[in-house]
Amino acid sequence: MPSTIRMTDSAVADTGGGAGAGAPRGLDLDRLAAYLGARRPELAAAPLRARLIAGGKSNLTYLLRSGGHEVVLRRPPLGHVLATAHDMAREHRIISALAPTAVPVPEALLFCPDTDVIGAPFYLMEKVDGEVFRGRSQTDPLTDGQRRDLATAMMDTLAALHAVEPASVGLADFGRPEGFLGRQVRRWAGQLDQSRSRPLPGVDELRDALAGSVPEGGANAGRIVHGDYRLDNLLATVGTGPTAPGPVSVRAVLDWEMATLGDPLADLGLLLTYWSVLGDSDAAVGNPIADGLGPRAGFPSGAELIDRYAGRSDVDVGPLHWHIALGCFKLAVICEGIHYRHTLGQTLGGGFDRIGELVAPLVEHGLRAVREK
Repeated sequence: MPSTIRMTDSAVADTGGGAGAGAPRGLDLDRLAAYLGARRPELAAAPLRARLIAGGKSNLTYLLRSGGHEVVLRRPPLGHVLATAHDMAREHRIISALAPTAVPVPEALLFCPDTDVIGAPFYLMEKVDGEVFRGRSQTDPLTDGQRRDLATAMMDTLAALHAVEPASVGLADFGRPEGFLGRQVRRWAGQLDQSRSRPLPGVDELRDALAGSVPEGGANAGRIVHGDYRLDNLLATVGTGPTAPGPVSVRAVLDWEMATLGDPLADLGLLLTYWSVLGDSDAAVGNPIADGLGPRAGFPSGAELIDRYAGRSDVDVGPLHWHIALGCFKLAVICEGIHYRHTLGQTLGGGFDRIGELVAPLVEHGLRAVREK
């Protein structure tokens, strides 16, 4: 495979012109061009073209082409937007703050809070070359060494994020670390109540078990937490040479919509939910979230990931059962919200029809995990 693969290799719906000329849903290119013309004229050269980048199941991501420029636009999903769950200002702020750190992020270019432009707040960032590894068709061709190096780079990047002192990058007020884990349970319980459209056996039991056993906060509190850290929220490159694999590099960490200040173990718990719960179980086969992740896809085990992270971080990594249970609950709620939007016809792209099937196995595993000691 080439050393870099275009960010757009899985994109769909390349269009030009305005809202009445086949623009992808969620964008009004005429209004957007006028807005950019007044603020970033170098990005508004005609014709302005847009392409929906497939793969994400929450916020919408588009590639914009204008003259010789290519930039990326992020906006919330269409309809049924849960409160605080799709905050473009937070995403723009954190990637701006992390730019001078060791955490690779795209350059933030512009934030627009005006919903009159495209119907929702949005921001622009630079286009970064790399590949989002999210399916077996991408990960199976990798060598064992490349898969291990990719997993290692993923954990080293997470350790680098958790090492950033929030105040040093202007993020001291980015969240409330005190009581973070308890608020997470309450927040996702509230999000669940806004997305209920069918019976969900066990989910209320999991919510109550988590609420009744919240770990006490400790020295880990107050770190920058990504909130949805996983392999397919990274842009990476895997080079190849004539006789040996080339270096693996994480080019950018994406999808910061749930970032805050809190307990970094929440990032580890959710990562293991993707990696070891969805990525190493029957639920992983062909599912639209974790098909190319985890040991079943030839990557190192979750325990190996945690060992690598612990060797690169000063975070006290203790038992993670509760945090994995929280990850299962959170991901079950997210999947249920996406399923609900899909039933309302408010999703763009493919892979949404099976999202709802992941909720039950996540709830079941979460219940087992929260009961472990």
